[in-house]
Amino acid sequence: MVTVREDELRTLAGAVPDPELPVISLAELGVLRDVRVTGPGRVEVDLTPTYTGCPAIEAMAADVRRVLGERGMAEVTVRTVLAPPWSTDDISAEGRRKLAEYGIAPPRPAGPVPVALGPTRRAAEPAEPVRCPHCGSADTTLLSRFSATACKALRRCEACREPFDHFKEL
Repeated sequence: MVTVREDELRTLAGAVPDPELPVISLAELGVLRDVRVTGPGRVEVDLTPTYTGCPAIEAMAADVRRVLGERGMAEVTVRTVLAPPWSTDDISAEGRRKLAEYGIAPPRPAGPVPVALGPTRRAAEPAEPVRCPHCGSADTTLLSRFSATACKALRRCEACREPFDHFKEL
């Protein structure tokens, strides 16, 4: 049973912005998994990184410790939890909207991601196109499987010619 204090602390921790994508919060990104008060002035927070080895998890943990510490929690333990693994399905509708507004194409709807195995072992382009967050065109081209971070790919819109990041589906 979630207490009022835990709910308040979850809201505070969930509002922390992602260090790589400050337009989206940890709750909207879906990496905040649990907040438990374990005693007076003590709280445990579970975070799941977007991928194993994500360098942003340490910054997320530090920001959560700072925010909850400012609200009177003397001991804030942040645990990295890998199971169940994070998925792009965990991004909220509001988070997807904010990504698009920021100029990053959000991940496509949930479902299996087709993979074609061959000499290059590259993922096949899914049937649903990646739409340009600037003009909405479905005529986009993959420029690089990796962008500023490993969780994004770099694409270009063939209609408006603008490059943009696409948050990859996992």
